[in-house]
Amino acid sequence: MARSRSGTRGRRGPRKPPRRDGAFGGAAVQVIDPSMRGAVELPATITVKELADLLGVNPADVIRELIKSGIFATINQLIDRDTASLVASELGYDVAEPQAPGAPTVGEDGQETTSAATKEELFTEEDTADLVDRAPIVTVMGHVDHGKTSLLDAIRSTTVAAGERGGITQHIGASDVTRGDRRVVFLDTPGHEAFTAMRARGAKVTDIAVVVVAADDGVMPQTLEAIGHAKAAKVPIIIAMNKIDKPDANPDRVKTELTEAGIVIEEYGGETPLVPVSAKTRVGLDDLVDMVLLVADLQELKANPKRSAIGTIVEARMDKARGPVGTVLVQTGTLNVGDVIVVGETFGRVRALEDEHGKRIKKAGPATPALILGLSQVPEAGDILRVVADEKTARAAVEARTAELAAKGGEGSGRATLEDLYRQIQAGQAKELRIVLKADVSGSLGAITHALGQLKTDEVKLNVLYEGAGEISDNDIMLAAASNAVVVGFNTAISDTARRAAEAEKVDVRLYDIIYQLTDDIEKALSGLLEPELVEVVEGRAEVRKLIKVGRQVIAGSYVTDGRIVRSGGVRLWRGGKVIVTDKIDSLRRFKDDVREVQTGFECGIGLVNTTDILEGDVIECFTTQSVSRSAVN
Repeated sequence: MARSRSGTRGRRGPRKPPRRDGAFGGAAVQVIDPSMRGAVELPATITVKELADLLGVNPADVIRELIKSGIFATINQLIDRDTASLVASELGYDVAEPQAPGAPTVGEDGQETTSAATKEELFTEEDTADLVDRAPIVTVMGHVDHGKTSLLDAIRSTTVAAGERGGITQHIGASDVTRGDRRVVFLDTPGHEAFTAMRARGAKVTDIAVVVVAADDGVMPQTLEAIGHAKAAKVPIIIAMNKIDKPDANPDRVKTELTEAGIVIEEYGGETPLVPVSAKTRVGLDDLVDMVLLVADLQELKANPKRSAIGTIVEARMDKARGPVGTVLVQTGTLNVGDVIVVGETFGRVRALEDEHGKRIKKAGPATPALILGLSQVPEAGDILRVVADEKTARAAVEARTAELAAKGGEGSGRATLEDLYRQIQAGQAKELRIVLKADVSGSLGAITHALGQLKTDEVKLNVLYEGAGEISDNDIMLAAASNAVVVGFNTAISDTARRAAEAEKVDVRLYDIIYQLTDDIEKALSGLLEPELVEVVEGRAEVRKLIKVGRQVIAGSYVTDGRIVRSGGVRLWRGGKVIVTDKIDSLRRFKDDVREVQTGFECGIGLVNTTDILEGDVIECFTTQSVSRSAVN
């Protein structure tokens, strides 16, 4: 049966009695008695948790269905009615056609009611008659010194780059560029880090990614990262080949390197446009804007300016004179001075709006960036802004969200792990395993990618989002967090900041030093046959400050700088940033006493089982292994 406009598929499944917690902002989510119509009534917008409550299912079930559609939403993220309708249909529910504005609803006492909040929700329903064309939103990314900001500076005919320290962008900016009677909104980020951090928080801001590559420098590691992040976000890519005016520019080399990176430009028969430009001489700038508009036209971008505004914070800070301020990019609806707004875990009333030139404006429509004043606290980049009925509603919404986040604190973030994939495959749910791959050298990458390319399964697809040489960095963790991916490292380390980020974001990081073990784990995960394994946990590190020779053994007089050293643990001996040897602890002493562990800030003597080649200044990294059982799918 064809699905109706509301998303109904004509299927009916068993339902648990839905809870009536109320929609976000205090609006009641109406549930029509199944005996009357056998369908659920959805509001114009609803959070993931509210939808789960309405359907009487676990929020993880809703998130899983969203992931299948390529939407990576958090439990508190607002989704529109069409998306909610599709999820409900996939979970076996019929979805009722939306009622006309002002139509009566059935209260808990069986009487007809028409609450103001319900009316407000219904009036914001996305009606195709209200949809209008909107400007494309473009994120500009690239290597740090390839002229990204100077290019935007030239396009906007401003002096942003000249006024910034060292020519490096200090924070996210958003600006309008007019081409004839059309607009383009450019987001100038300090790199793909901010772009991906917003995605990790559930914000989908960008329609097109412009990746800047210097014609004289070619494709650099950060260029590859930017391409990988844009691909993971599934947004069209335009290559802006900058600095073509330089004497040592080599366009052919850039095109070849792009092809090697998996970007086949149109000139070579691919689908990615490449526009030669020069920020200095202004050559090709009009062509670049025209290409952006052409790519935007293919997407048919539209929004409803008549509904209450929904937007995303792209930059925020504390202004000493004006208090908390943030740059909001309105994505649909119109934001007006005086509107009451909820932004992430804070709220306020819009006291003033300013455009990118500092000029006061009264309202901001779809795809319009504006500086907003009136927030009670500084929000975070990626927070979703929503207009609500009044301050009482806003305060209640923030309190409810804060309580929910506190209650959810120990439940984990629901990021993908190989164990999760195993369970999902067994349940017939998983379709794709996403991997961020890092190795010590490019040669190892080639061998691993070739080996992974041989893995085939009818159940799930293997998708390597990004691969690169070097240690696992914060960028890799952010990409994995935003894309629900697993980070796999071969013969490489993870930086301390990346390790902390992985713990905070609950990103699964797997480190290997034998290729076949890596490929075996991936293959077993792909086939749903992942066996229990031992997971390594880094316990702590100690710096060797003195050597004591006892017979044939060398005791390392050490100072514990981080975590703890445990006698039952294994160790890696680091020297000059490289692992010299992997061994086990034979003895651990505090003065004359044998001890089981030594904490941070204490000295100890460490003897290794097989290693005597220890030097002062070496770092002893202690690790243990924990057995992780894989419970069967219920």
